[in-house]
Amino acid sequence: YQRRVHGEVPEPETVEGLTTLVGKTFNKYHEDNEKDVLIEFYAPWCGHCKTLAPKYEELAAKLKDNENIVIAKIDATANDFTKDYDVKGFPTIILKKAGGELLTFQGDRDTAGMLNFLKENAKNGADIKADADTESDEL
Repeated sequence: YQRRVHGEVPEPETVEGLTTLVGKTFNKYHEDNEKDVLIEFYAPWCGHCKTLAPKYEELAAKLKDNENIVIAKIDATANDFTKDYDVKGFPTIILKKAGGELLTFQGDRDTAGMLNFLKENAKNGADIKADADTESDEL
């Protein structure tokens, strides 16, 4: 399918730990070999993406003080990104490890599942504090 080149860079780019990527900013994070970057590729019309959104935002909020792990999202229908990312459906969540290796998330699409995935697979996973495990009181 045909993608547009890039959306507008949001201001601010990061809110409560969640970074919104666009075509213009994608490579900055893709090429950062010091940080682990978890990226959700979504479509605005996707029901599963809408269901995931609050859980993904909660994950970002839990990790917002961790300088070595970036939680990001990109509207894959409106932005170009490198073909290294194998996005066949929505949402697709891919970890770009510090150093460049890509790993597609296949686990439970809840905050705990994504947090455990990062702990086990991110190069900086050991940096995740134990208190990030505590469940939110919100429903």
